[in-house]
Amino acid sequence: MKIVFSSNISWSIYNFRTPLLKSLQKDGHIIYTVSSKDEYADKLIDEGFFFDEVKLNNNSKNPFEDIKLVFQYYKLYKKIKPDLICHNAIKPNIYGTIAAKLLGIPVINNISGLGTLFIRKNFSTSLAKILYKFSQKFANTVFFQNPHDSSLFINENLIDYKKVKLIPGSGVDTSLFKSNKKKKTDIFNFIFIGRFLKDKGMLELYDAVVSLSEVRNDFKVTLVGSRYASNETCITEIQLNLFKTNNSFDVIGHTDNVQDELIKADCLILPSYREGLSKVLIEAGSCGIPCITTDVPGCKDVIIDNYNGLIVEPKSSESLSVAMEKMLNFEHSTLSSLGKNSRKNIKENFSMKKVNNIYINEIYKILNK
Repeated sequence: MKIVFSSNISWSIYNFRTPLLKSLQKDGHIIYTVSSKDEYADKLIDEGFFFDEVKLNNNSKNPFEDIKLVFQYYKLYKKIKPDLICHNAIKPNIYGTIAAKLLGIPVINNISGLGTLFIRKNFSTSLAKILYKFSQKFANTVFFQNPHDSSLFINENLIDYKKVKLIPGSGVDTSLFKSNKKKKTDIFNFIFIGRFLKDKGMLELYDAVVSLSEVRNDFKVTLVGSRYASNETCITEIQLNLFKTNNSFDVIGHTDNVQDELIKADCLILPSYREGLSKVLIEAGSCGIPCITTDVPGCKDVIIDNYNGLIVEPKSSESLSVAMEKMLNFEHSTLSSLGKNSRKNIKENFSMKKVNNIYINEIYKILNK
């Protein structure tokens, strides 16, 4: 059968879904991928999947563009004639689902996070809720990655609770992201991995490090990622230069092999304002690394305070600075215990095998109907 996986960017499908797609392909299904085109489109093709481009502007709030997007999906899905479509990301979840309904194609959606729209809470938030409520009536199943997001949708009557299923994020390959016993060194290595966005807590991180560096110099913070300038909450070039010129930071940019950087780290920091279910917290945990993160949905679902990391107040550089100093003051045996708990938590609850099995079971349940 033909199965479409549709997201906003090719990178997302390649990084989060390739093992699942390969498994379905091995079962004899023909896999199509649909997204805006980036350098990962060719990698999807190299994996043996079909790729079709949809011209999608993630930041556009122009209703005429969005209407045209529905027609793009309609024409594309009509050409492919899939037996099932799996969407991820806001616009595919909404407009791709409407197009699929017009063609009578069953749909599985993955609301992987509520993002900036639900953090800001403005007119766009209200409009998004209306569009979600209208479009998700047509989905067969809707995955949520944390119970806070699913409860929000159910309590605000945006979705029928019978369609809702929880899925533990995108999962992680625990055989690839392995723990590496680190010896205690003179310089403690914190690491941040992600897009350089204000909503990821980048500015609070900068202020916390500046404050902490005034009283001690036995740490550094490695930043892995990029500005992601198309996102409206990205930090400015001036702000990025502040990180680059501060000796407490080491900005190494984007990499496709984050595990190589994780195994060098002592602790991961993610001071995010909200997540679906943080992939990087799961990857760090799989590597046996304790984490500092915020008391928000999608972060507190992975990190348990003083068990596999530390929980801090969101949007508080002071709370973050205190937690970083606490981590610096831990004995090596305590850090080791936190790391072991991190690995155990991920293997038991967030493995890619577990996530893929949930997806595959739901896919076959719908296809077998």
